[in-house]
Amino acid sequence: MSNPRVINIGLVQMRCTADAAENMARAVEGVRQAAARGAQVVCLPELFRSLYFCQSEDHVNFALAEPVPGPSSAALGDLARELGVVIVASLFEKRAEGLYHNTAAVLDADGAYLGKYRKMHIPDDPLFYEKFYFTPGDLGFKVFPTRFGKLGVLICWDQWYPEGARLTALRGADILFYPTAIGWHPGEKAEHGVAQHQSWELIQRSHGIANGCYVVSVNRTGHEGDPAGGIEFWGQSFISDPQGSLLARAPADEPAVIVQPVNLGMLDVQRTHWPFLRDRRIDAYGEITRRFIDEG
Repeated sequence: MSNPRVINIGLVQMRCTADAAENMARAVEGVRQAAARGAQVVCLPELFRSLYFCQSEDHVNFALAEPVPGPSSAALGDLARELGVVIVASLFEKRAEGLYHNTAAVLDADGAYLGKYRKMHIPDDPLFYEKFYFTPGDLGFKVFPTRFGKLGVLICWDQWYPEGARLTALRGADILFYPTAIGWHPGEKAEHGVAQHQSWELIQRSHGIANGCYVVSVNRTGHEGDPAGGIEFWGQSFISDPQGSLLARAPADEPAVIVQPVNLGMLDVQRTHWPFLRDRRIDAYGEITRRFIDEG
């Protein structure tokens, strides 16, 4: 007899191009591959419809944006209904003239648009000039009740913040999904590359431990931008369990489709034996809303 609490998670690690139609075709093919291998929930990388345009501040890139819901979410909704899978899709949202967000849409297994999450934490680092393009999210932290489970969705830079993971888990998330676009500055890779990647993976796996959740982080791969510089996206998309154990990891330097079963029944076992949610001192955390605590 099958275990109704076991679901199959698919991640589609992509190499993206300057052709939005080609990227969408690659994403659709990846979802189809995952579904053919039994995936019930499939996540795509951050901003998969284009190259990672935030390497420069260029107004022409705003033309890449679209409404959400809109054409891409509708097409993926049709695909979700055809295949009977849930799809998490990261899109560049045009909300109004001059108002744009980095947004993830969630399509249920019947094709229904369940809603969207707008990226809350917006970075501004060399070659990651996202503040030029994206308004910080204003929908709060979200959980989507899908056919196969309650999914929490955050996006890339959100993954460094325990507050976002905690608040999403407190809303009932079984799994934390992080569509991502992150990589090395090639000139820094030799000295800092291993430590940077380890930090990225460990912080996310720790969110799974602290909150008793599965974590699914889906990156892109390949080099984009200036051949002498640019960004070398480090791939290595992964799935970890509520103990922080790594269940699957994609390669660093090539596209991949991974399907991994996860047992949602493990959440109650983990949270019962490691009752972090029970033992939180919510009466003592008021100062978490301060930017910094100056003792002087």
